[in-house]
Amino acid sequence: MKTNFIYTMRWKFILVFVLSIASVVITLLIAYQVFLRLVFIKPFSIPIRWVVNHIGSSPVLVVVGSLLFIVFFFTYSRKIFAFLEEITLGLKEISQGNLSYEITTKTSDELGVLAEHFNQMTKKLRKSIEEERNAEKAKNELITGVSHDLRTPLTSVLGYLELIETDRYKDEVELRYYTNIAYEKSKSLKKLIDHLFEYTSLSGEGIKLQLKKVNIISFLKQLVEEFTPLLKKAGMSCRLNTAEDTLYVQADGHQLMRAYENIISNAIRYGSVGIYIDILIAREHDQAVVEIVNYGEPISERDLPYIFERFYRADKSRSSDNGGTGLGLAITKGIIEIHGGRISARSNFKETAFVTKLPLTI
Repeated sequence: MKTNFIYTMRWKFILVFVLSIASVVITLLIAYQVFLRLVFIKPFSIPIRWVVNHIGSSPVLVVVGSLLFIVFFFTYSRKIFAFLEEITLGLKEISQGNLSYEITTKTSDELGVLAEHFNQMTKKLRKSIEEERNAEKAKNELITGVSHDLRTPLTSVLGYLELIETDRYKDEVELRYYTNIAYEKSKSLKKLIDHLFEYTSLSGEGIKLQLKKVNIISFLKQLVEEFTPLLKKAGMSCRLNTAEDTLYVQADGHQLMRAYENIISNAIRYGSVGIYIDILIAREHDQAVVEIVNYGEPISERDLPYIFERFYRADKSRSSDNGGTGLGLAITKGIIEIHGGRISARSNFKETAFVTKLPLTI
């Protein structure tokens, strides 16, 4: 908010001063003409003549003029002082913790600028406190989620190791069975810890990207080739469609691979009934758009807005029992965003699609 020179406080006070003097002069001139007529009219003539003879007209005019000047000055400047009082009240409110208080900007002078800055300050302070509260809440949720997800497999590992330690097994076959379960649960623990480390590194800006020029089309073709054994095992195949020859993005190939690996793995895990996975690559203005589509069971409308949140598990797809840690999509979202991109998802009874958009580079 810029201040017009004409509407600055100094000019307003000069204007108030001039108006006050002008009003005093006009008022005294009118009063003088009135008294000149009243001096010949009884009963006004006696007190008027007494004042003139004993005090004098000049002292009376000075005293009355001074009083009138004070009255007119406060009358003309009352809006300015009222605004100052409102700013003072605002400072008092914010000092008492009322960060929702806002001053109505009524002028374009320095006070208006001050009020605007005051409102911006309260908004930023309110946002800062809200972000701090959200960060504290997120930290508590993270601790709770980690504790829960670590405790479940760890309890199983300890339980089976206790059976082995106390020789409570029938034969070597049962021993190996217990050992295998403990081993698989330990792998789940490691996977969760690895994912947790990745997520905290991303959210805490602990990863330094090694950016290079990457052709997203050839990059995804190569990644699909690596998934061929897993696709065959699931009885699926992947179709890659694009009208472009090359689409270049600035990216850390290793991190980008982890992001798309998570999406494709999810597509295989939860879309196997659909047989196909389609990867559609296109140019949209200055962005490379990648859609990874599977034709399995849809994600419910209730779950869809939250699938990128850490530790969120929908009824069918976000369960630790089927291998999910609840962090895969949160990690994917973090990787895409630190590359300056965006990720979204849509799902209906026909298909489920994860859409990523990354800025193109020359």
